[in-house]
Amino acid sequence: MSDSGFMLIYEPNTASKTTVSELKSLLEKSKDEAKISAMKRIITTVLNGDPMPELLMHIIRFIMPSRNKELKKLLYFYWEVCPKLDNQGKMRHEMILVCNAIQHDLQHPNEYIRGNTLRFLCKLKEPELLETLIPNVRQCLVHRHAYVRKNAIFALYSIYRVSNHLIPDAPELLYSFLLEEFDSVCKRNAFVCLSDLNRDATLSYIQDNVYQIENLDSLLQLAFVEFIRKDAQTAVTLRQQYVLLISEIIESSSNVVVYEAAITLTALSASTESMLLAGNKFVELATKEADNNVKIISLERLGELNRKSPGVLQDLCLDILGVLSTHDIDVRRKALDVTLQLITSRNVEDVVKLLKKELQRVSNASEDSAAEYRQLLVNAIHKLAIDFSEVATNVIDLLLDSIGDLTNAAAYDVITFVKEVVEKFPDLRESIIHKLIKSLPEVKSGKVFRGAFWVLGEYSLSEQCIKDAWKFVRSSIGEVPMLASEKRHLDGNAVEVDNSDTDNAESSKSKRGPVVLPDGTYATESALLPSNDSNEDANALRVRKLILSGDFYLASVLSSTLVKFVLRLGRLKTAERNLNALKAEALLIMVSILRIGESGFVARRIDEDSADRILSCIRFLTDDNDRESIEKGFLEDTKEAYKSQVETESKKQAEAQAKDLQDNAEHVDDAIVFRQVDKNGSSVAAVNDDLMLASGTTSKKENLSSRLNKILQLTGFSDPIYAEAYVKVHQFDVTLEVLLVNQTTNTLRNLSVEFATLGDLKVVDNGATANIGPYGFYNISVTVKVTSADTGVIFGNIVYDGQHSDDSTIVILNDVHVDIMDYIKPATCTESAFRKMWNEFEWENKITIKSKKTSLKEYLDDLMAGTNMNCLTPGAVVGEQCNFLAANLYSRSSFGEDALANLCIEKSSDGYIIGHVRIRSKGQGLALSLGDRVASISRKSKELKVSRV
Repeated sequence: MSDSGFMLIYEPNTASKTTVSELKSLLEKSKDEAKISAMKRIITTVLNGDPMPELLMHIIRFIMPSRNKELKKLLYFYWEVCPKLDNQGKMRHEMILVCNAIQHDLQHPNEYIRGNTLRFLCKLKEPELLETLIPNVRQCLVHRHAYVRKNAIFALYSIYRVSNHLIPDAPELLYSFLLEEFDSVCKRNAFVCLSDLNRDATLSYIQDNVYQIENLDSLLQLAFVEFIRKDAQTAVTLRQQYVLLISEIIESSSNVVVYEAAITLTALSASTESMLLAGNKFVELATKEADNNVKIISLERLGELNRKSPGVLQDLCLDILGVLSTHDIDVRRKALDVTLQLITSRNVEDVVKLLKKELQRVSNASEDSAAEYRQLLVNAIHKLAIDFSEVATNVIDLLLDSIGDLTNAAAYDVITFVKEVVEKFPDLRESIIHKLIKSLPEVKSGKVFRGAFWVLGEYSLSEQCIKDAWKFVRSSIGEVPMLASEKRHLDGNAVEVDNSDTDNAESSKSKRGPVVLPDGTYATESALLPSNDSNEDANALRVRKLILSGDFYLASVLSSTLVKFVLRLGRLKTAERNLNALKAEALLIMVSILRIGESGFVARRIDEDSADRILSCIRFLTDDNDRESIEKGFLEDTKEAYKSQVETESKKQAEAQAKDLQDNAEHVDDAIVFRQVDKNGSSVAAVNDDLMLASGTTSKKENLSSRLNKILQLTGFSDPIYAEAYVKVHQFDVTLEVLLVNQTTNTLRNLSVEFATLGDLKVVDNGATANIGPYGFYNISVTVKVTSADTGVIFGNIVYDGQHSDDSTIVILNDVHVDIMDYIKPATCTESAFRKMWNEFEWENKITIKSKKTSLKEYLDDLMAGTNMNCLTPGAVVGEQCNFLAANLYSRSSFGEDALANLCIEKSSDGYIIGHVRIRSKGQGLALSLGDRVASISRKSKELKVSRV
C-alpha cells in the first residue's frame, strides 16, 4: 500500500503577505467567501514556513462550527499542517478542542463526513491526539456504509504504524474483518494492510481461500498477486507453491488480473510450462481485448519472453497472427514483428501459408490502411524467404502472381525482394527470371520496371533467358523508330477523320512493303518478334507509354539493360549474325528514344542526365577498342557492388542479433548467486525491473562539471540585477534554473521574472514574486514544455518596483535558444522506407555547400556529428582518389518526427568542397532548423592551431 498523500498549495506572490491582524478580521466576518479566502492564505503561509500559532484559537472559534463543506475541507488541511506542539515540545491545550471536534465528526450521521475525517487521521502522526480517537475508529469498522469502513481500515493501519501500542490487536481486527466483510473494496484494503502488518496471518487467509481463489473478486485476486510477488523475494521455500497458486489465479475472468499474474509467473519461474502458460495468456489478451494499447503491450511482453527464453514460444506463431484481424495498423505491425522473432524451420511453412491467405484477402480491400498493410505483409514474407530458403520459390511465385494487384510501393518491395533472393540463392535464379518475365506484363509502375530491368540485365545468364527478356522488351516498346511511328499514327488518324476516298484508303492498306523513314532509312522489325499491327493492344505497350509520358529515367535503365544483354550474348558465343542483329536493334531503340525525347510527342522533353547516359550506352555498344573494361564494368562491377551491399546489410543484422543475444544471455563466467545466503537481496532484482525503470535508477548520473557549459548570461554585469540561467534539457521539457543577484544597496521589492517563447514551446510557470535584499541572491526554476524538435527562442524580462509604488523598473534579458540537437538522435531505416518517406514528405530545404574541409569524408563526419544524423549509404566514401560523394542520412526526434537528408558533394579544382544538402521532413520547422544547422557547419572554416603564445 502506498503512503498517505499530501496536498501542496502554490503561492504565486510571496512578497505580498497579509498580517495576522488582517487574517483575524477576515476570520471574524460572517460571509463564508471571506473565510474561505482567509483559510487559503493561512494554509499557504504555514506551508511557506510561518506557523502563525496565534491564529489557532480564532480558527477554532470561527471556522470549526461552520457547516460549509469547503470550509470543513480547508479546516482539515489546516489541522494537517498547523503547529500542534508548543515551544517546550508539549501538546498545545487548544488541541483538546480539536480532538473533541474530530470525535464529533467521527460520529457524524453523514457517512461522507465520517470517511473524510478518517482519511485525515491517516495523516496525523501525534500519538497523544490519536489515543482519544481509537474507540471511534473501531466503531467505524462496523459502520453500515462501505465508504466509512474502507477509510476506517486505512486509519487503523496508519495509527498502528505511528504507535503500535495504541492498537496492539490491529492485525487480529483486520483478519476478523476480512472473514466477515462482503464488500470487495473493503476486503481488498483490509488484505493489503494485513499483508504489511502480519505476514503469517496473510498466508493463513490465502490458505483458507485457496480452493475458491478462482471465484474471488478481481480486486482481491490482484492483491493476492501483489503480495505473492513481494513475498517471493524473501520466501524462497514457498516459491513453488506460489507458482501453483499464480497458475490458478491466472485463469481469472478479469484481464487486469490475468496480465499481472502472467508477469508475476514469468518472474517467479523460468520453466517451459510457466513460460508457455504466460505466453498463451498474453496471446489471449492481445486477441480478445478491445483496447489497442493493451494489444500492443501484450505483444511486447511476448517479445520480451522470447528474448529471455528463446525457442519456448514457437508454437504460438499462428495464434499471434490471429491479432491481424484487428484493423489498427500499429497492432498489425507489432504482431508481425513478434511473429517473425518466433519463426523456425518447423513452422515457417504454416506461417507463410497464413500470410499468403491474408495477402490475397486484402488484395482488393478498400480500407484506408489496406495499402500499408499489404506492404507490411510483403515485407514479412520477404524476410521469411530470405531467412528460410525452402520457402523462397513458393513465396516468389505468390508475390509475382499478385504483383499487378499490389500498389506501386508494395510492387517495388516485391522487386527489391526478388533482387535479394536471386543474389543469395544462385540455384533459384533461372526459374525466378522466367517467372519474372511472365509477370512483367502486369506491371504498371515505371519504378517497378526499373528494378525488374536491372534484375534481368544482371542475372539473365543463359541465352534463352536473354531472348525471352528481349521479346518482352520488344513487345512493350512497340514499333520503332518511335518518332516515325507516332507521326504515321497521327497522320493515319487525320486521314480517318477526313475520309474522302475510301477506295484509295483500302488500296493503300492492302499494299505492304518497306517503309522509308524521313531520314532515308528503312523501318526495321524485330529479329525475334514479328511486327505488330497499328491497332496493337495498348496494355502491351506499357514501357512505351511510360517513355512517352516523360519517364526517361526508365529509358536510361532500359538502355543499360540492352547493353548488358548484348555483352552477355557476346560472352556466351552467340552466332555473329544474331548478335549483330540484336546490337543493331538495341542501337535503333536507344536512338529512337533520344529522337522522340527531343520531339513534341512526349509530355516533357528528355533531361540532360538521361540523354547523356543513353548516349554513353550507344558509345559502349559501338566501341570495340576497350571491350574488356566495358564488359567488366557492365557485367561484373555492378553485380559485385550489389553483392557487397547485401553482405553489409546481412552483417549488420547478424551483429544486431549477436548484440541482442549478448545482452540477454548469461555468460559462463557470471557469478552464481545462492538466494539462501544472499544478504542484500540483489538476486531478486529481476522481479522489480519495471519498478527500477520507472524510478529512473538506471539513468546515468549527471556530470556536474558539464553544467558550466550550459550556463547562459541573461543580463550584463553593469545592470542593477545580474541574472544567469542553467539550461537543463529533459525528454519533453526544458528547465531554466535562474540565479538572480541584487547588485545594488537597495531592496528590490516585488521582483518577478517573466518569460515568453517563440516556436513550439510553452512556459509552464514563471516562478514566484520575491523581495531581494542588498547584494542578495535568489533562485527560481522555470519549466518550458517542448512539443516539437523545432528551433525555439525563450525571451523575457525582469520587473521590480521602484522607490514609489507606481514606479517600476524593467531589465530586458538575453534570448535563450533551445538546441534542437538535444531532441534529435541518429536512427536507421531500410532503403525502401527512406524512399517512401522521401516521396511523402512535402517540406524540403536545400542548402548549398562551400567548405574548406580537406576531404569529403571529413565533411561527412562533421555533418553527421553536427546534425546527429546516421549515414544509411554503405560505402559512401569510396576512397581518397574519388572526388564525388553521395549519401542518404536519417535521424529521428524524441517526438517521433523523421528527418531525411541527401548529401551530394564534390571536391573542386580550387580545393573547396561544393554541393548541396536536401533535407526533408513532415513539418516545416524541423527542415528549417536542420537546414540552419547544416549552413552553420558549412560556414565553419578550418580551425587555427596556436603553437606558441
